[in-house]
Amino acid sequence: MSDAPESVQILHLDDVLAVVDKPAGLMVHDSKLARGEDDFLADRLREQLGRPIFLVHRLDRATSGCLLLAFDRESASALGKALMGGAVEKDYLAVCRGWPAETGFSVDHDLDGGPGKPLKKPAVTHFQRLLTGELAVPSSGFPTSRYALLRCQPQTGRFRQIRRHLKHLSHHLIGDTSHGDGRHNRTFRMLGVHRMLLHAERLAFPHPGGGRVEVRAPLDAQFGKACALFGWEPPRL
Repeated sequence: MSDAPESVQILHLDDVLAVVDKPAGLMVHDSKLARGEDDFLADRLREQLGRPIFLVHRLDRATSGCLLLAFDRESASALGKALMGGAVEKDYLAVCRGWPAETGFSVDHDLDGGPGKPLKKPAVTHFQRLLTGELAVPSSGFPTSRYALLRCQPQTGRFRQIRRHLKHLSHHLIGDTSHGDGRHNRTFRMLGVHRMLLHAERLAFPHPGGGRVEVRAPLDAQFGKACALFGWEPPRL
């Protein structure tokens, strides 16, 4: 039996760039948060693709879905500028506790840069409530627990932005052990869902060589299992 790491699903590939489907639970690259781990997405991709890679953005370890990378510094720089300039569309799916506002809403709440980076910077996320559901689990004096499937569109790229904005709303992200609600996380674990329910569903961006690329990442089995608890079929954007 081989101990080689699993191949990463490639969602888009050309001579300049790639979009891959990052698995939940895998760190993108080595960092102070790695804590002795030696399996990283970037290393897998270098071996799998047989060439250097340059990450254009990041996803948290527990987040799955679309991750953009380039094969040369010039293309990575161009894509990075497009990202900073707001020309890259990022859409996430998330499951939160409670039922947020039925109509679309936004959070404009400054965030710091994470541990060791206390300076706060503007952070804006747009949210859309897609579907709602209930579980027969008592919560806060009510006979059931309410949950919602959200589409999230971060307009800035701050540290754990979506997760922290949902905490700010008291609609904590399910499965988030850092900023979530432990009672609701335990409920989902008892039902067999053992991941943070945040997924980078869609990425659309200008190609450095011209034109525009749009890529989608399918839900993994665990996220699909969470949706099945409520009979949800996430609508396509």
